[in-house]
Amino acid sequence: MSEHLTFGPRIDGLLERLYVRNAAQDEALAAYFTERASDPGMNWRQFDDRTNDFLRDKLVALDRAKAEFCYSLCRALRARRVVEVGTSFGVSTIFLAAAVRDTARQDPGSDGPADLRPIVIGTEFETEKATAARLHFEEAGLSDFIELRQGDLRETLRDVDGPIDFVLMDIWASMARPALELVSSHLREGAVVICDNTEQFREAYADYFEFIHDRRNAFRTMTLPFEGGLEFTVRAR
Repeated sequence: MSEHLTFGPRIDGLLERLYVRNAAQDEALAAYFTERASDPGMNWRQFDDRTNDFLRDKLVALDRAKAEFCYSLCRALRARRVVEVGTSFGVSTIFLAAAVRDTARQDPGSDGPADLRPIVIGTEFETEKATAARLHFEEAGLSDFIELRQGDLRETLRDVDGPIDFVLMDIWASMARPALELVSSHLREGAVVICDNTEQFREAYADYFEFIHDRRNAFRTMTLPFEGGLEFTVRAR
């Protein structure tokens, strides 16, 4: 039995290639952030220009185990409308789009209005990354299930008409709360929000947790024991 979920040769080959590329960057990423950790002026809530420049061409893919977990969650939720905050080169987007596609295939009679079609709405700030991601979506044969919005998420996520079933929050900590504030009113009861690295960067996510723990927002949350911590949050109403 394969140790990973499989989606067919077309997608599996692409994912393998992208994860190999991602792993090749690990040493450089670890070295950079280890060096910056000794800098008393380093702000983990808001990266400076030096860090942003360093990360500009980095793949920064969601860990495969986490991505497969998100696929399984979307299938369990029968998710048809998904928001991904932080697309990068589109690795995790492929898992989400495959889940939306598979749900649509299983239940093709409930597409509803055209603007509520099965879709992953992704957002990416870097133009070069967005361009690369779109090429990957085309190679995977999943472009019809992805709407990638390039730009500042505080603008790109202002309009996500329709109920949202699932959100993947894989963005720098300082942008997590603004993103959740924008989409929270669209979350259906029982919708799930997954946020990466909430244990490793607990302090940096303080504003995000403040919003989640505000009882007026009706969230229930727990930190799952994936590497770095993975926040599992459910909209209770």
